[in-house]
Amino acid sequence: MRYMALACDYDGTIAGHGIVAPQEVQSLKRLAASGRKLILVTGRLLEDLLQVFPEVSMFDIVVGENGAALYKPSTGEIKVLGEAPPARMIQLARARGIEPLNVGHAIVDTRVPHEGAMVEIIRELGLEWQLIFNKGAVMILPTGINKATGLKAALKELGLSPHNVVGVGDAENDHALLSLCECGAAVANALPTLQERADLVTTERAGSGVTQLIERMISTDLSELETKLVRHDLKIGSEEDGKLVVLKPYRSAILVAGPSGSGKSGVAHALIERLVDSRYQFCLIDPEGDLQELDKAVVLGNAQRAPTLDEIMHLLQNPSENAVVNLLAVPIPDRPNFFAMLTPHLHELYAKTGRPHWLIVDEAHHILPSDRSKGGSASLNNIAGSTMLVTVHPEHVSQAALSTIDSLITVGRYPHQTVRSFCTAVGVSSLPESDIPESHNGNVIAWFRGTDRKPFSLHIEPSKAERKRHRRKYAQGDVGYERSFVFRGPDSKLKLRAQNLVIFLQMAEGVDEDTWQFHLRRQDYSRWLRGSIKDDELANVVAGIETQSSMTAEDSLKAVKFAIEGRYGGTE
Repeated sequence: MRYMALACDYDGTIAGHGIVAPQEVQSLKRLAASGRKLILVTGRLLEDLLQVFPEVSMFDIVVGENGAALYKPSTGEIKVLGEAPPARMIQLARARGIEPLNVGHAIVDTRVPHEGAMVEIIRELGLEWQLIFNKGAVMILPTGINKATGLKAALKELGLSPHNVVGVGDAENDHALLSLCECGAAVANALPTLQERADLVTTERAGSGVTQLIERMISTDLSELETKLVRHDLKIGSEEDGKLVVLKPYRSAILVAGPSGSGKSGVAHALIERLVDSRYQFCLIDPEGDLQELDKAVVLGNAQRAPTLDEIMHLLQNPSENAVVNLLAVPIPDRPNFFAMLTPHLHELYAKTGRPHWLIVDEAHHILPSDRSKGGSASLNNIAGSTMLVTVHPEHVSQAALSTIDSLITVGRYPHQTVRSFCTAVGVSSLPESDIPESHNGNVIAWFRGTDRKPFSLHIEPSKAERKRHRRKYAQGDVGYERSFVFRGPDSKLKLRAQNLVIFLQMAEGVDEDTWQFHLRRQDYSRWLRGSIKDDELANVVAGIETQSSMTAEDSLKAVKFAIEGRYGGTE
């Protein structure tokens, strides 16, 4: 199940004229009975809400005062998320006849046309408070407090991710709510600007519209909206013509495959980085410790100590944490069984929370072997919304795991062989070789199964970790004998070989002007940066310097040095 909670506004959404009708109450209870959480997100003061809505007890948690306070109906506990309104602000508002004027735990509310007077008071007192509108209502809150920040706090209490929440509202102050939620809905009576922003607009008004939404959540989990939720698409790379290539964050199954040393880990790093940036939780099974340099991920286990099931699951209870499960200390023959023991726990967590959103298995041929005698009988079904397998040998991965794959990304020089190996393992006819383009210039080949599209060349932007390694290698490492820059000069009297950028700049400052200018006029520097260093952006900058005939040798050298050091750091 993708959507584990409904976060709904009160006035104008579940309530009409301040009252929730009995049929809407029953609808909300049906949603709760389906295993989903109910979250009320309202601009009302908590005390006011409790007076007009006795059925509030059916909600798991209430975000009140437009995000400034949390209320737990089961315990009566109130948690204030913002500072109390300054007494002087209230005194001035009352002295200037602002009515109505309601004061909550961390909110002051009035109505139009008093917004100008409240802005003047805030300015006069030098306060960091803001105004938020809700149709005719004017809410004054500490800066940074809104329905989205309040909902985040509520979801933390419930152990849920915004990616598993549907939000529904009707007014200006619901924009932040809908933006945070994976799916944002507006009822038919919502303001036009909110309807334009929503992923779904009900055909019924207020409470009837929410009931309509609830029925769809129960019957289909809103699966019919998948193609419309493009704001969550993962931008994984671009085609040769520059067109973006995206993956859906839910119900995707990716296989990254290719020979050893082909760059699979780099591609996996880049794809995982997209998940981190979008805050989708992942659990990564890393048998060989190849995928350790990941931002915002906690590595469990090392070469000396195997991770425990308890610590893995404890970490994943927090929606903001990602787990890298290092199995180096687990003997190779035991790794499939370790994964098989872990999967029931992952399934249980996913059934309750919809997380982890992604399950990633490196060295999948070891963890999910095709030969059952090697142990492990884990199924990927119902463990996560999406999966990624990484392997050298698709033919050695279990057919059950491979049969779920809808996106194949081949890495390395021989995509034809990888596609053929995958098709054989799955038990389908392989594609004609003429349908599979050659891999070149570091691109990979992508094939979206189940579509009419043939495999195509895909450029994946390297991950941050890969770019750091790239910069270290080319700044201070060794690009190799054949790819080194050689200062020869106009008469080929020299043979000074620079195997990285540091040595290149040191030599450039030492050679005579004729030698420097000889290579500059031939545009050898930009050609080397583009072909050997593989930095098109830097090469373009240096090419611009090479074409400026009016520059002296000293000035052009300074300009090239400045460009290189600006991109790769100082070379001293």
